[in-house]
Amino acid sequence: MCGHHPPCPTADSADREAARLAVHRPEQGWSLLCNGVLLFDDTGELLPDGQIIAPHRPMTTLVAPQLREGALC
Repeated sequence: MCGHHPPCPTADSADREAARLAVHRPEQGWSLLCNGVLLFDDTGELLPDGQIIAPHRPMTTLVAPQLREGALC
């Protein structure tokens, strides 16, 4: 499917998201990669074989604000 040199990662590779964009539709929230992967803005994916990859956004860490010295509790 890919004619790039070096070739883009295949759809079944762990680094499949590194493939080049073939079509980009930011107004619709998706991009088609050179390897046939449909990548959505929420980080979900649809592979060429129909397999669905759930969104995998990085977890954020919530940190409680620190009390300032001398602040009333």
